[in-house]
Amino acid sequence: MEFRRHRHDNATEAKLAREAELCYGTIAMITDYDCWHPDHESVTGAQIIATLNQNAENAQRVLREAIKALPILHECKCDSALAHALITDAKLVPPLPKKRLSAIIGKYIS
Repeated sequence: MEFRRHRHDNATEAKLAREAELCYGTIAMITDYDCWHPDHESVTGAQIIATLNQNAENAQRVLREAIKALPILHECKCDSALAHALITDAKLVPPLPKKRLSAIIGKYIS
């Protein structure tokens, strides 16, 4: 039996980012193996924190390199993901939802 104490599924975040027309990516880093790996020795809280700090440095390095590698022109379609997803006639959307969602759908529903 496999046990994942700190399992995190980021499908919800990815879906919300898509709906908000945001580019999204995940950086996942492991802090300790002892929570699921039966043959790995136990680790201390201090070891986990040290690994967590190293992971933070690694994530920052990955982000710096990723930002350098981003194309000058925006080539993905993330910023227009809702262009063909909204099917309700704008005239039928009540004013309050229009106002509440204006940051996300404002360019499609006036």
